[in-house]
Amino acid sequence: MSLNSTQKSNKDLVNRIIFTIFALIVCRWGAFIPIAGIDSVALNTVAEQNQSGILGMFNMLSGGSLGRMSIFALAIMPYITASIIIQLMSIAYKPLENLKKEGEVGKRKINQLSRYLTVLLASFQAYGVAISLEHITTSVGPVVIMPSVFFKVTTVVTLVVGTIFLMWLGEQITSRGIGNGSSLIIFIGIVSGVPSAIISMFELSRSGGLSPIIVFAICLGVVAIIGIIIIFEKAQRKVLVQYPKRQVGNKIYGGDATHMPLKLNTSGVIPPIFASSILLFPITIANFSSGNSEIMSLLTFHLGHGRPIYILLYVSLIMFFSFFYTAIVFNSEETANNLRKYGAYIPGRRPGKNTSEYFDYLLTRLTVIGGIYLSFVCVVPEMLMNKYAVSFSLGGTSFLIVVNVVLDTFGQIQTHLFSNKYEGLIKKMKLKN
Repeated sequence: MSLNSTQKSNKDLVNRIIFTIFALIVCRWGAFIPIAGIDSVALNTVAEQNQSGILGMFNMLSGGSLGRMSIFALAIMPYITASIIIQLMSIAYKPLENLKKEGEVGKRKINQLSRYLTVLLASFQAYGVAISLEHITTSVGPVVIMPSVFFKVTTVVTLVVGTIFLMWLGEQITSRGIGNGSSLIIFIGIVSGVPSAIISMFELSRSGGLSPIIVFAICLGVVAIIGIIIIFEKAQRKVLVQYPKRQVGNKIYGGDATHMPLKLNTSGVIPPIFASSILLFPITIANFSSGNSEIMSLLTFHLGHGRPIYILLYVSLIMFFSFFYTAIVFNSEETANNLRKYGAYIPGRRPGKNTSEYFDYLLTRLTVIGGIYLSFVCVVPEMLMNKYAVSFSLGGTSFLIVVNVVLDTFGQIQTHLFSNKYEGLIKKMKLKN
């Protein structure tokens, strides 16, 4: 009986992994379906000219869909941006804050609001893309074959439906597969660009564009960055929690001590993704004007990688979202109240408010270190790689996302396997009794 239960659990895990792989294949398949009315030759010319800057980074996060102008060109970024706005509003707007406290029902309503806002933001961005494409003319001709109202409408509908489909697919992966769906969709897009980035780098070295020493240094740097990410993502501050002894009848219970782990980087990969989404908005707004306008040229220049304004905004947003997301994930007051409720305490700290302030003290310092680490990993390697014309797929942000998603997914698989073994052990003990 226990063996059959274990086999069923293992089969369920295999089915979840197969479903996840199939869903990610669908994502990659859709990334190669172009929208109607586009000259592919002219589009390739534009994509080559915009490999650097925020558009190049967004193209990397979308798995090359933006460069091909596929049906998934907007990727899942409008959904992520909508989630940011809803989470911000849930702090400032009282009805949304009350909705969060309603449990599963409130969570479903907030998710529904995020979906509606995703459609609105995707429509806005898709319209900006359609207008921008109509104004782009290259040496081989215009990108749009026949500019018209019909092209704008079909482009907006196609891109919005593509984003909604990715959003739905991400939710299906989260509920029926393994890992976080949205993160895995971004992950597969980045990983798909790594082989071509490596080939391009070695081809550039072969043609004399890069010296072999620089290529070797980049390879060492990539290994070092991956090592740094793993070390910092696994780093924890363990807080000692003591349970008092209590007597029930003639027996004494409790008196145990355990540790509460506080991650150095509680926010994970969220800050750089959120920061990238926010920085994309000025480009989208500029797309409403002519491609040769002064505003477009100014924004494109200052939001290019390596520019002081871009670095300042990117680092500031990473630090802000590090604190913001940590505050959402870890509620120090609620944690302190739960410890007091179960009779637990931190040695040297009074239960309640004093314990809550201690958690805030620790988290503030941990988040500062975590934010600096994220800023270093995301900004410094990409500035160096931008200098040597290396793809964003080999940059710090891409590896940060990839390593985090891999660690999270394997963690969920291990948890699934451990819970199955634990359930089997409990059933064996019941049968013996």
